[in-house]
Amino acid sequence: MQIGEVAERTGLSLRTIRYYEEVGLVVPSARSQGGFRLYTEPDIDRLQLIKRMKPLGFQLEEMRDLLAILDPTPGCPEIEDPAARLVEFREATAKARAELRAKLAIAEEFEVLLRSHILALKSRH
Repeated sequence: MQIGEVAERTGLSLRTIRYYEEVGLVVPSARSQGGFRLYTEPDIDRLQLIKRMKPLGFQLEEMRDLLAILDPTPGCPEIEDPAARLVEFREATAKARAELRAKLAIAEEFEVLLRSHILALKSRH
């Protein structure tokens, strides 16, 4: 598939996909005769994994490490203790999830507060 279809399927911008290629996280599996990037399902899976990690605060090196464990490709760094590193990723994900839940609770409380103020203002008029 060409980059436009990959962008559509993953919800990532063309610029973001090109950036991930530039930093070596995802490399197109092939190029067309015209030089267009061509991606496969495993390439899309890699992009989806990166997309999941980004909002949780994982850095590019961490993404690179996890990809090296889950889908090693030529040139990937060798991870000394992959099982232990996966545990670290799981723990970091659980921590990020808890932080997001706390933020969500604050946002919900704030929304309720604003709603009550809106209703109070409407009832005055």
